[in-house]
Amino acid sequence: MIGKLKGLIDSYGEDYVILDVQGVGYQVHCSARTLQALPAPGEAAVLSIETYVREDAIKLFGFRSDSEREWFRLLQTVQGVGAKVALAVLSTLPPADLANAIALRDKAAVARTVGVGPKVAERIVTELKDKAPAFATVDPALVHLSGAIDDHSAPRPVSDAISALVNLGYGAPQAAAAIAGASRIAGEGAETAMLIRLGLKELAK
Repeated sequence: MIGKLKGLIDSYGEDYVILDVQGVGYQVHCSARTLQALPAPGEAAVLSIETYVREDAIKLFGFRSDSEREWFRLLQTVQGVGAKVALAVLSTLPPADLANAIALRDKAAVARTVGVGPKVAERIVTELKDKAPAFATVDPALVHLSGAIDDHSAPRPVSDAISALVNLGYGAPQAAAAIAGASRIAGEGAETAMLIRLGLKELAK
């Protein structure tokens, strides 16, 4: 199995690159984000490779990092997500942003991917929610709060305060982050009005 290729960029296709490795041209399918980041023809490039072997074909998928390749694998553990959809998701969200979106249960961010509807986005977030925090860069307290909101187990003042900020026009992840910060300052048992006031201060920073 091929795990990595290092060579010269020969040419580009719509969703692939031809990588010349010592005179052999490998067709490697990549996300749009990876293709945009690769250099011009004739220049050197290194790609982490995922090899698919089927009865009728061998297909190579290339990634700029092992992290991107790991997310390609993880996404395909979700029901209804194949290689094409996984690449589409990674074309929309880089690995760090994808991890954060799933950790924060931000289904809307995942659903921005072309070809990914609300149901598939919800499955991705639900089925990978326990794996995403390990890759996420967001505050663990915020991840915990987002999970509690999604599971309807957050304290009423907290969920009411987030709802109030959303009604004021802030995005749900942004509102949750602000109220998570407000909760740390106010402590347990804070009332909704105080959380909203502190949350608005957090948003104004």
